Amino acid sequence: MRVASASIQAKHVFRWDLDKTYLKTEFDTVRDLLKSALEKAREKRAVPGAPAILKALRAAGGASHRICIVSGSPRQMRRVLEAKLALDGVEFDEFILKPNLTNLLRGRFRAMRQQIPYKLPALLASRLNSPQARETLFGDDAESDALIYSLYADIVAGRVGRREAESVLRAAEAYDDQRAETLDLLDLVPKQDAVVRILIHLDRRTPTARFDRFGPRLVPIFNYFQAALVLYGDGQLSASDVVGVAREMLASGDYEVSSLANSLQDLMRRGRIARDTAARLALEAQSAVDVHASSWPDLPPKDEIAWAFATRVRSLGDHAVAPPPVEPGGLDYAALTWEDNARRKTCVRRGEPML
Repeated sequence: MRVASASIQAKHVFRWDLDKTYLKTEFDTVRDLLKSALEKAREKRAVPGAPAILKALRAAGGASHRICIVSGSPRQMRRVLEAKLALDGVEFDEFILKPNLTNLLRGRFRAMRQQIPYKLPALLASRLNSPQARETLFGDDAESDALIYSLYADIVAGRVGRREAESVLRAAEAYDDQRAETLDLLDLVPKQDAVVRILIHLDRRTPTARFDRFGPRLVPIFNYFQAALVLYGDGQLSASDVVGVAREMLASGDYEVSSLANSLQDLMRRGRIARDTAARLALEAQSAVDVHASSWPDLPPKDEIAWAFATRVRSLGDHAVAPPPVEPGGLDYAALTWEDNARRKTCVRRGEPML
């Protein structure tokens, strides 16, 4: 559901990928790709909790919260993808899809599979629409979102300059025009430390330690209840919003109260949410359940929720809580890109999913 451009200056931009971030999509085989391309909007399934988070973020800030989608899906899928978002009641301000047909017709086969030369200039161009806004980015571990988002964040902050960006683009096998466009955009974007949070949905169940090198700004999550908890800690969502996300996930049939409580404990164990924040949420969530008891009759009783959460918080001793990752002194993005490409090519050669 596209919304008209508002005259209100965006204060916060929430950028989303689609496949495996918002949608449960398989694309490891040609059969998977064909199935995804032929699915109708009503047949596509959102990752439980993702629609609730997007709607809560929009409601929390109205027009001052800008929703931007940058996806590697082909432009030919725009109509069905927009229809799916409309069915879910999700509004967006910007929707960028990959020009794969154009790339195919021009024989630009590298451009069809590479993500950095596509997503990085798309993100930078979009940044020019809201140059003063703070940002939260949502991606997944199936492609290169952690690397791309971190690189984008450090370019916007002025920590990565033109020379390093050019090295990354060469490592990413970008075409000459892609390099020129990206570097021109890098020069145009006003520099400020704008990206406050990067959330990576672990569709592939990649070990969380692999993301520690990106620092505390990036949080790998196993589900969107964990995303809601992080956003609650960041002050972006209320306890009532977190309960709404939990409700959507419980209704999907994929989760129980105990599994959500385990998700809270996992974030605490990894040092990604503070104990006092979790305790405050547990209390505020009880009040939220009371408020919504009549309109959300499918919610479990507040005592059941409180007991499950309190038990997990209490059982996790201080000795079991890891400190959050340290702030990196400076990432070698070109080396990370070479490493990412090598791993991707190995997986393709072996017919394995990208890990």
